[in-house]
Amino acid sequence: MSELNEKITELEGRLAELEAFFDVEGLKKQAAELGEEMSRPDFWSDPEQAKETSARFSRIEGRARLLDDLRLRLSDSREMVELAEGDAELLGEVEAEVGLVSKTLDEQEIARLFSGEYDAGDSILTINSGAGGVEAQDWAEMLSRMYRRWAENHDFGVEVIEYTEDEEAGIKSATFTVSGEFAFGLLSAERGVHRLVRISPFDAGARRHTSFASVAVAPVIDDAVEVEVDEKELKVDTYRASGAGGQHVNKTDSAVRITHLPTGIVAQCQNERSQHQNREVAMRVLRARLFELEREKREREIASQSGEKADIGWGSQIRSYVLHPYQMVKDLRTNVETSGVDAVLEGDIDDFIYAYLKSRDSG
Repeated sequence: MSELNEKITELEGRLAELEAFFDVEGLKKQAAELGEEMSRPDFWSDPEQAKETSARFSRIEGRARLLDDLRLRLSDSREMVELAEGDAELLGEVEAEVGLVSKTLDEQEIARLFSGEYDAGDSILTINSGAGGVEAQDWAEMLSRMYRRWAENHDFGVEVIEYTEDEEAGIKSATFTVSGEFAFGLLSAERGVHRLVRISPFDAGARRHTSFASVAVAPVIDDAVEVEVDEKELKVDTYRASGAGGQHVNKTDSAVRITHLPTGIVAQCQNERSQHQNREVAMRVLRARLFELEREKREREIASQSGEKADIGWGSQIRSYVLHPYQMVKDLRTNVETSGVDAVLEGDIDDFIYAYLKSRDSG
């Protein structure tokens, strides 16, 4: 019981630091002001602005409510410890509750690691299969499912921009917008090459294969951010969408692929109804990825000048997923590993993300 009380005291201290970091009273004041603004009769006269304000209100009000709830749960847990003397079952329930509060605090404390201008915003996630044909394409599709499951677990919105399926199996590429608080900051930990080792389901000889897929992550930027793109440096192709999209999409060359020749970056969109709309979205994705590329270059320059090693290249291998001859997922940057491969492929990747963000911050 004394150990449990000590744990509760520790959690109360961590919570107090978070309350100060987020300024709980300030959050409540902002939520009240936004609530008044949302109650105005003309609030929805500008739908885009109204949507942005509503989302901001939900985030602010939700965080203030969450921190208040954690404070109440810790207070209740301390009282229950006193009542649980000699009651092993009740003591076990209190221990479980304290464990849940600790996990929630871990998740909230990650916000303190974000200092980038775009970390709190939405993200554009692009997955590309590597060399290896259908085996690599199947792996890219598995990663696509993993990230969508992860987004669902965090109540993040996912919008498909492009999803290029192969005729045999898997996908050649996929691009999504992931919307939610700190979506870009969190997913930035996932940029890089992901390696899969398994017995191939496409090999009649049941041999072991190694496949690669790359993950690129860029922030969603608004039109106010200037990104210079020379039209002469663009190669624009149109094609028929390979995925679901209705008769209109499949019968016309409405999908658009834009290649930025100097960098080799490819952005494509097939989810909109017209070629013009697809081109606009593809350009938005291209601008975001060019912006992120330039930001990474600046970080490398700063790191090299200060004598530091910058581990920010999206092209390097970051994680191995081994399904045979044993089961193990290991992050090569932090050495965090788990044998729970199935859970990871269902989106349970927070341990990898948090460990990398903490190591990057301490570095």
